[in-house]
Amino acid sequence: MTAEASDQYSHGPVPGDVTMAGWRVALIVASFSIGQPDFLNGAQNALALGLGSAVGAALLAATVLCLGCCFTAVVSVATRLSTYLLVRRSFGIYGAALINIVLALIQYCQFGINASFIGEAMVEAAKINGFTENFAFFVVLGSVLAGISTLIGIRALERLALVVVPVLAVIFITVAALALWHDGLVTAPSAHPPMPMPFGIAVTSIVGAYMLAVVTMPDLSRYIRTKRGAIGSMALSFPIATPLMMTTAALPALATGESSVSKLIVSLGLGTPLLFVLALPMLTVNAANLYSGGLALGATFPKVRGWMFTVLGAVIGTGFALWGILDHFIPFLVFLSMIVPPIAAIYVIDAFVLFRDTDAAASIRDLPAVRWEAIGVWLGSVAIILAVPPDRFTLTTVPALDATIIAAAGYAIVLKAGAFWRARNAPPRKTVRRSEPGPVQE
Repeated sequence: MTAEASDQYSHGPVPGDVTMAGWRVALIVASFSIGQPDFLNGAQNALALGLGSAVGAALLAATVLCLGCCFTAVVSVATRLSTYLLVRRSFGIYGAALINIVLALIQYCQFGINASFIGEAMVEAAKINGFTENFAFFVVLGSVLAGISTLIGIRALERLALVVVPVLAVIFITVAALALWHDGLVTAPSAHPPMPMPFGIAVTSIVGAYMLAVVTMPDLSRYIRTKRGAIGSMALSFPIATPLMMTTAALPALATGESSVSKLIVSLGLGTPLLFVLALPMLTVNAANLYSGGLALGATFPKVRGWMFTVLGAVIGTGFALWGILDHFIPFLVFLSMIVPPIAAIYVIDAFVLFRDTDAAASIRDLPAVRWEAIGVWLGSVAIILAVPPDRFTLTTVPALDATIIAAAGYAIVLKAGAFWRARNAPPRKTVRRSEPGPVQE
């Protein structure tokens, strides 16, 4: 599926004659779990929890992600609508604009994280070769290259990513194997982990890392032929790829005490070329972040030229990187897991309740400016989950699940109350009495 095809059906349902088998989407989704951010996440979780608990957190998180993807994918197959259109009909025209701005800012934060990984890899390469170790210079250089790539054409980078992802997988497996060979198998947590966390926060950090993919899954899954194929493709993606990636990161981290894959490559003597290979996919991902963020803002501000959003995103993301967003990696993922799931919960409930018997094309016509019930529940659920620390009150010990449950329950109650109020205040129907038949005249 090309980006051109995705753009072609951005304002209406995807036709049935351009659908495809679910396993193709499963491969794309599985590739989301292979990258430097995923390695860092798995490594820090393992150092805090130990191998057994870290793998258990990955398995639980993968199950949660799979369930979430099944709901959003089934909705997209039933409607053939993109994420933008599903959000638009649930939140209203201007309500969707607010959601788009939030999603664009998240993309730019992720840009900053990936720019930090580029800078880190290049610093290690410079150190090996005797050059100046200037993190800020490499971050800015990587951001400029990502911005230029987005402006002149992202298609070649997308094709390159298909080759680089398997190469990354090989690098991570090699790092894990060499670390085990040199330092042996360690299963106990670190005495001084870089980011101490309980089990629930570890699960939440993994869920948060991929929650944006869950929410935007309809952009891919609307092309799957059947609902059964959609569910099958989700079962073949996160439940397999995520635990494997997290385990691959956990093993060398516990063996060496190091969570940075760039520093592990240097310490294991694997050399400069692998550091460049590590940096290349981050450049690709950052170009995609700028592209996606620009699309979200372009839908909100159609009169602004697209290149301006690319430049803006690169500047904001670079600022996050230089500020040190990588030092707040786990808190950022936990924050994502609290603000993003309610968006998916609301448009999924709408699909099964409010628009269940409505034609998909008809459901996106004549939309209100704002659907306050959706906006109110989203903001309310986020406020509740942020205001109440998980150590004081929790439903599941996993903040990501708490946020989803609160939003889903709250929205269902609001819809039910709205239906009851409308029924109670509806004007009474006039009763028309049948006239008695008169006498038959002969």
